[in-house]
Amino acid sequence: MNNTIKLNRFNVIIMTLFLFIGAEVYSQYGYGNGGYGYGRGYGYGRQRSAIPQAQVTPKEEAPKTAEELVDGEMPSITEALQLNDFESAVLSSILKKFVQERIEARILKLPPEKMREVYENITLRQDEELKASLPLEKYEAFVELQKNGVAKTLKKKKKQKKKRQKKKNKN
Repeated sequence: MNNTIKLNRFNVIIMTLFLFIGAEVYSQYGYGNGGYGYGRGYGYGRQRSAIPQAQVTPKEEAPKTAEELVDGEMPSITEALQLNDFESAVLSSILKKFVQERIEARILKLPPEKMREVYENITLRQDEELKASLPLEKYEAFVELQKNGVAKTLKKKKKQKKKRQKKKNKN
């Protein structure tokens, strides 16, 4: 009987020892597939940084200036209206001036009725200046361009070119 008690005590000591060693190994190396989060990603190891990551907020883009707006549109306007360099420069300078006025009016945040009045006034003065500066046919083409948009005007020009090409080929 003494031998069985000793054997049981020995077993208890061995089991306790395995229990402590097993817990130590398990806490250090996770499930045993590499530890520290390696392997299939199921480990208990350190997976995240203790240092908090700074939240980077996206920068708000600064609103474009009148020059940037007009310079961005001028190539397509020049192509649609078939302007020469002088006419293009005149149109560009006039548009920059009046787009700047519209931007300034928008910054003031006037009531809607007053804003409409200011915009109409700016448009009238722009039309007068364009009429005086551009040839009549170019001015009318620009007004048409404003009504229809650049894309539609360019489409019309391409269709007209194709029709002319077909007529020339028939003759």
